Amino acid sequence: MASWEGKKLHFITGRLAERALNDALRKIAKSAGFDFSIDVLKITVAALMTPRWVAERITVPEGTDYVIVPGYCEGDLDTIKDRAGCEVLRGPRDLRRLDIFFNQSGSDQQHYGHHDIEILAEINHAPRMPLKQICTVAQRLASEGADIIDIGCNPGETWNYTGEAVRAVKDLGLRVSIDSMNQKEVKMAVDAGADLVLSVDGSNREVAPDWGVEVVAVPDNPTNVDSLDETVEYLAARGVPLRIDPILSPIAFGFADSLGRYLRVRKKYIDAEIMMGIGNLTELTDTDSAGINTLLLGFCQELSIRSVLTTAVIPWAQSSVRECDIARKLVHHAVQSGTLPKHVDDRLVMLRDVDRPEYAKGFFGDLSETIKDHNIRLFVDDDGLHLISRQCNLTDTDAFRLFQRYLDDHGEKMNIGHAFYIGYELCKATTAHTLGKNYQQDEALDWGFLTAEETDRCRIVDRRR
Repeated sequence: MASWEGKKLHFITGRLAERALNDALRKIAKSAGFDFSIDVLKITVAALMTPRWVAERITVPEGTDYVIVPGYCEGDLDTIKDRAGCEVLRGPRDLRRLDIFFNQSGSDQQHYGHHDIEILAEINHAPRMPLKQICTVAQRLASEGADIIDIGCNPGETWNYTGEAVRAVKDLGLRVSIDSMNQKEVKMAVDAGADLVLSVDGSNREVAPDWGVEVVAVPDNPTNVDSLDETVEYLAARGVPLRIDPILSPIAFGFADSLGRYLRVRKKYIDAEIMMGIGNLTELTDTDSAGINTLLLGFCQELSIRSVLTTAVIPWAQSSVRECDIARKLVHHAVQSGTLPKHVDDRLVMLRDVDRPEYAKGFFGDLSETIKDHNIRLFVDDDGLHLISRQCNLTDTDAFRLFQRYLDDHGEKMNIGHAFYIGYELCKATTAHTLGKNYQQDEALDWGFLTAEETDRCRIVDRRR
């Protein structure tokens, strides 16, 4: 829809989401320009709603332009439309997506997604792989956001199939760099069409003009900044296109000083292209890589460092290319618009969540008193796991103990299929409680861009069939 200005919207919700929906709409309605009303139906879980059930219970104010039902309300909405006398739309499942639904994720975000940092993704130890595997890995890295596929060779060896590997990846329509100090390997690679050579220092700079391609200039050793200047000046004097990489050092091996080197290089070479090898930190630090990648790309964005080299080998950094692809858009938006990189794109919030629902005091007791069926509802908050059913209100921090307490008094209501389902949901609930995540029954836990949706979702109403 082009504009919501001046429209009257009537939202359908259950008791559980009433407060959160009202809080969200107060902000969105003001910026989008619509008036709203909320119909709180006598139901707790949105997944129980069906169009027929909703149509029998709603009261639509006069002059309403649209009725908005929860995203969980699946099925033909014409039944509601006939009762409401106006158009009916299915909203998002997650209240946090309402701003996107109404095109109000921020006027400064309308161009979100632009970036100017190039990602080089290295295929480590390429000589150990068959050609077919190299091509498979290259295609995967490109699909994850890599702009250049870096063919990583093994130091101290000469790989006679360097040219074939480069040519095969080029034939996939991808740009290729060769990561080698071996002049024979580099010659084979550039003859096969390599676009970039990593790296050039005092040991091989004399042959670099013969290659006819862009190169990355590095110091003879990370702390020898004078050697870097000498190589840069040598290459520039001979017209060799280049990027400068002062080398990022791992923590405890000069990390802070190495950041200073990038600042120095940018100050001295104001218009030069600079590259940062961020894998030196992500692969060599025992921590999940997403935060490190985002921080380093933020540093690069502020300094106009327009290319990064990353690897995706060690388990905690295997999604680095995808992380960098998201992070470069986030930091570009922040720097260009002069805003914080917050509440813009939460796909890199993976271990924990953006927010977590709070339940009013006495909520679970009241819920157990009003439920008319024996289906189990599960909730999570700081107090632990909550198992709610008709005349049943149990709370515990241990899933095994909680389930046993339920079986002790209600075991006759449980069959094998139902027990499996509750066990599965309790596993997710326990994970959510441990990490402080948001748990919603029948929904996948939110792992940011790594979330795997539960496509074969069973409805709560079907639990005991």
